[in-house]
Amino acid sequence: MKKIQILGTGCAKCNQLTANAKEAADSLGEEVVIEKVTELNDIMTFGCMTTPGLAIDGTLVSQGKLLKPEQIMKMLSAES
Repeated sequence: MKKIQILGTGCAKCNQLTANAKEAADSLGEEVVIEKVTELNDIMTFGCMTTPGLAIDGTLVSQGKLLKPEQIMKMLSAES
């Protein structure tokens, strides 16, 4: 099971990225755990300097972008 982490303090873009990640996982039929990382110190341990950030299985794959579900689907497929 993959772990998707949304890195951000809870802004509208962070919340939308969470929804997009869930939609992407559902579209692929992937079982995932989605975790929100909201503490700045924790976000910085990923090397994320611009939110929202997206990490898959602990690896930062995007920062500062509101990815569309289709973009996240490609990333999840590449990680398989």
